[in-house]
Amino acid sequence: MDLDRPIAPDPYALLPTVSSFALVSDEITDGEPLPASAGADGGSRSPHLRWSGAPEGTVSYRVDVFDPDAPTPAGFWHWSVVGLPAAVTELQAGAGEEGFALPEGARALRNDTGGAGFTGAAPPPGDRAHRYVFAVHALDASDTEIGVPADATPTVAAFMALGHVLGRATLTATYHLEA
Repeated sequence: MDLDRPIAPDPYALLPTVSSFALVSDEITDGEPLPASAGADGGSRSPHLRWSGAPEGTVSYRVDVFDPDAPTPAGFWHWSVVGLPAAVTELQAGAGEEGFALPEGARALRNDTGGAGFTGAAPPPGDRAHRYVFAVHALDASDTEIGVPADATPTVAAFMALGHVLGRATLTATYHLEA
């Protein structure tokens, strides 16, 4: 791997500024490594997430996990859930398993492997540690009102929701595989 390549920017730093709120986890800490269970070789289990303090007017949430350091021009989407009702402020560990019963109205979009579940961290062995940005977006409209198609990719969902984002909470963890 070419470790001299530039580090990708924080994917949300390039978007319009919105208010922030809190995102915590029982399993991951901002800036620290993901647990092995969240890696592709450790079971690809999505970690627990809990958020609070979303802006007034929040109607729904979108949750994404994105690796900006993937050796592609567009990073790598590991998980995206749209249509989470405003009353939902927590996803338990394992909520990213395909077939998991998400709250009514919520649905997982296909990730960059083509599946709808959480795909665990799997950077190329020997590459620098990759960042995995867990983001919860507070939206002023429902998934239905925004009109995200059933076959949308996370990129399309993010684009369609851009004008509806009231606030965002992020938590960034890392993952590294030795060569």
